[in-house]
Amino acid sequence: MSTEVKVPVLGESITEATLGQWLKKPGEAVAIDEPIASLETDKVAVEVPSPVAGIMGAYAVEEGATVNVGAVIGSIDAGTGATAPVATPAPAMAVAAVAPAVATIAAPAAETENSDLPLSPAVRRLVLELGIDPSKIKGTGKDGRLTKEDVVAAAKGAPAPSADAAFTAAPTTQATGARQEERVKMTRLRQTIAKRLKSAQDTAALLTTFNDVDMSAVMEARATYKDLFEKKHGVRLGFMGFFTKAVALAARDVPSVNAKIEGDEIVYHNYLDVSVAVSAPNGLVVPVVRNADAMSFAQIEKAIGDFGAKAKAGTLTMDDMSGGTFTISNGGVFGSLMSTPIINPPQSAVLGLHRIEDRAVVRDGQVVVRPMMYVALSYDHRLIDGREAVTFLKIVKEAIEDPTRLLIDL
Repeated sequence: MSTEVKVPVLGESITEATLGQWLKKPGEAVAIDEPIASLETDKVAVEVPSPVAGIMGAYAVEEGATVNVGAVIGSIDAGTGATAPVATPAPAMAVAAVAPAVATIAAPAAETENSDLPLSPAVRRLVLELGIDPSKIKGTGKDGRLTKEDVVAAAKGAPAPSADAAFTAAPTTQATGARQEERVKMTRLRQTIAKRLKSAQDTAALLTTFNDVDMSAVMEARATYKDLFEKKHGVRLGFMGFFTKAVALAARDVPSVNAKIEGDEIVYHNYLDVSVAVSAPNGLVVPVVRNADAMSFAQIEKAIGDFGAKAKAGTLTMDDMSGGTFTISNGGVFGSLMSTPIINPPQSAVLGLHRIEDRAVVRDGQVVVRPMMYVALSYDHRLIDGREAVTFLKIVKEAIEDPTRLLIDL
């Protein structure tokens, strides 16, 4: 007797996905609710749990296939069968392609720790990023599966390739002189990012206004209170809390930046749901901090920290990223000096933050050195006038340079 495995409901307006990877092979024992496959939707990676305990049956679709919600993708057979020996999974081969030096010095397959265990999507992305051979790592998860912690620990403890190994690997490329290309199909997430960004450029009348901010006061406040703040709230005091509060303050005076266009109408919001752009293995994602205007510094920092961790682990949900009335994107964490961010439709504005660097500025007729940051507001000029954009950035600048304004609503 077999039980069908179907594509689960993926979220509002999501009707299809791509089968990214099978996590169980036919003949392997499966526990109830154990992940057996991963799906890639337009926004997140979703694991498909087994509806019953039993043995993994035949696949109905192959990896890379597009499947609709409710479609049958495989089956679970009755029984408690043993795991059949299988070959090293595809992710390990992908690592070999990315980091040939690692593959060259790897031990024979007979000595591998867990070459027959599939990798979860999050672990697979991590081994690719770090260039680690997963077959050489001893898993500490259920049934000996690799966890992210196992991969990180292996990366930290991995010795650098020896000079002999490097010398052995080098002549291969030099001797052949081959120029190689690799074609990799875009993930659904990357395709969606491309379509949405291009749609924003084609639809909105995009314009960007810049200003610079003296970060001295915020940096001083952080240095003074960071230890007490972390001790009391269990979270670090970062810059995003200050900027989110400043945006909430500015949006009350310039409500159009927190609005959107629907047809021939403007929809204004009396709340601020901030989409915070964070980096994930498959691209940029924007989870939403809801009612940010009513949150404390600690609540904002904790929410953003939790989203960042979930993004790296690939566990963000559709609910995490639905909605949002305004976006803050911090390219400064990657070293960006200045940029023109693109709005996230149907939103009408996005605030871009950049790196902090010491620059010479004039204060009271004297040239002094201050930690400065460029900030950029990209906006839909159909809805937001230049005067409003400049006013918004001016309020943000004043609030950051004098954080007391955040407390007394100026």
